[in-house]
Amino acid sequence: MTTKLTKSEQRTRRHKRIRAKVSGTSERPRLAIFKSNSYIYAQLIDDTKGATLAAVSDMGLKGKTKTERAKIAGETLAKAAVAKGLATVVFDRGGFIYTGRVRAFAEGAREGGLTF
Repeated sequence: MTTKLTKSEQRTRRHKRIRAKVSGTSERPRLAIFKSNSYIYAQLIDDTKGATLAAVSDMGLKGKTKTERAKIAGETLAKAAVAKGLATVVFDRGGFIYTGRVRAFAEGAREGGLTF
């Protein structure tokens, strides 16, 4: 008899499946996203060294919708990455579906100068 997985367990399984195929290097880091109910967090990770190159969250942004804050956070991370000389990344949606805040973050990062 199989037991039903919770939403969190389902997302963790999806993320493991994605991570089996996606890995970041120092030239092309992994753009990893985590989305909580309130905020969205993202970081550029060099998996060969196990180091975070840049990180951002929408926690400090006030007075906008969650989707607008996610887009602004994406642009902010892209500017930080371009300042460090990184232009291309590998996108890791973290097991989240590519709509709403995840999509807005990705579009903001693309507008900020990242390609993926």
